Amino acid sequence: TRDKLSGTERLVCLDATSGKELWKIETPVDYNISYACGPRVTPTVAAGKVYSLGAEGDLLCAQASTGEIVWRKALKTEYKTEAPWWGFCGHPLIDGQKLICLVGGEGSIAVAFDKDTGEELWRSLSASDPGYCPPSIIEAAGKRQLIIWHADSLNGLDPETGAVYWSHPLAPAYKMSITIPQKSGDYLFASGIGKIGAVVKLAADKPGVSQVWKGTPTTGVYCANSTPLIDGDVIYGCDCDTGHLRAVDLKTGKRLWESLKPTTNSRPAGHATAFLVRNGDRWVLFNESGELIFAKLSAQGYEEISRAKVIEPTGEVFGRTAVWSHPAFANKCAFVRNDKEIVCVSLAQE
Repeated sequence: TRDKLSGTERLVCLDATSGKELWKIETPVDYNISYACGPRVTPTVAAGKVYSLGAEGDLLCAQASTGEIVWRKALKTEYKTEAPWWGFCGHPLIDGQKLICLVGGEGSIAVAFDKDTGEELWRSLSASDPGYCPPSIIEAAGKRQLIIWHADSLNGLDPETGAVYWSHPLAPAYKMSITIPQKSGDYLFASGIGKIGAVVKLAADKPGVSQVWKGTPTTGVYCANSTPLIDGDVIYGCDCDTGHLRAVDLKTGKRLWESLKPTTNSRPAGHATAFLVRNGDRWVLFNESGELIFAKLSAQGYEEISRAKVIEPTGEVFGRTAVWSHPAFANKCAFVRNDKEIVCVSLAQE
């Protein structure tokens, strides 16, 4: 045990062109979690409002133009729960009038709020821990299905009511369900720590799933910091055990190739990370060394086009420095940040 550590969480709005600060909201926080910093959630912006969730469960809605707070909730107090060990990390999901959040507590792993008022609309699911995986929505069997992957299982819910359609056991190590399950056709892939990775097939006649394959030490890819992506019948993801970028056959789990070039560029490292974004026939990767990479990925291999160092890694992880913050892309620019600064990089072709 240790004493609580105090800090300040900030929601900051910057001018995208100049970087000038337009407004900020500061919130004093007493941390009881792994380390004293937050928020650990990307803000969600919709219809002129911004939604932020602090590491200790401070959920707020503010006017995006001014920073004026519209409503806020202390989730730990209201739902009689504690923050997960690594804090509240799953960003809220906007679905129509709903703001869907991972919360915790008995019967309230997932909670939907009215996005304009903060009023609870429904709550659902119990588990040993809410985990860290952001809610997402897919469509299968003619139904919109809300995917919640908590510490114990992968679940499909009715997003309008929170009613559970199906549940499939899938428990990553240390309760660390993090990456967003990815859908391709009738297949759904979820991957996490402890060599937990599986593809389930979505039923066509009614909401439900059946397991296609579950990874072994020599198959699959096990992702933690960065969400894998699927292109055609190939899964691409960074393996949290070795740091390899791996390509895996979606339907069998067979590894097609692996490379350290986009992550560490040399030797294996636990949790070595590169974030993946597809843009047409090219991929943009941002690795933990602060490098922005353009590449082509295919079942045949990794083909690098170019790379540039755009920011310094400032975090200390496993005896090395790293930056584990996903970039944002808008207006032909990439916005990248570490613990000290945020940088705007033009991607416009000269």
